Amino acid sequence: MVEKLLELRDVSCARNKDENIFSSVNFDVNEGDVVVLQGKSGCGKTTLMKCIAHLNVYEGHITFNGRSPKSYGIPSYRTQIFYVPQRPSLLPGTPRDFLATIASFQSRKAHSKTEGGDLNYPMDVAGAWGIDEELWDRNWSNLSGGESQRIALATAVGLNTAEVLLLDEPTSALDPTSSSQVEQFILDELKSSESRLKAVVWITHSEEQGRRVGTRFLRISASGCDEDARMPET
Repeated sequence: MVEKLLELRDVSCARNKDENIFSSVNFDVNEGDVVVLQGKSGCGKTTLMKCIAHLNVYEGHITFNGRSPKSYGIPSYRTQIFYVPQRPSLLPGTPRDFLATIASFQSRKAHSKTEGGDLNYPMDVAGAWGIDEELWDRNWSNLSGGESQRIALATAVGLNTAEVLLLDEPTSALDPTSSSQVEQFILDELKSSESRLKAVVWITHSEEQGRRVGTRFLRISASGCDEDARMPET
């Protein structure tokens, strides 16, 4: 039986008191899913991701394994439902600082599959994607877009606490070879018994990437979302 991980019911988010960005969004995320979010620029894909991560105020109901985010405690929930932004360079400090800060959270330790955690693993993952270790000590603002994206994603995957990854155009600054490496690694993690990862929600503007990674396709609009059986053609 397929395990239902996330459930969204009548989720709405307002731009202001008179205008919704989207309304009446309903869908589930099941174990093994790679849900690709599609839609025009400005339709609210990133906003919806942030609602799922409990980073935006919304109306409606979002549950994880049948429970509300608040019932877990928001830090614990965000450890298991991990949002990776498109532009991690907006973060302060260095990637090593970021990794150390996240690793120090009690919520992260509680959900780590490895006793004590393995802080070298995110660096190993990034290294496999062409990231030299010295880049972890550069300020985020001094990294290229592609370097920032790979380090942020390697941190999210390598900490191995997330059951659902929320990926906001995670390879938009990468060349095709690097994108392919990242895609395959994430798909392999979904199948690995050593990984906690069970599902991914993925924003991409690349139809080719969507077809490669997606198992389900949702098109977001102001009035809600519709599911397609395959990647929509344009």
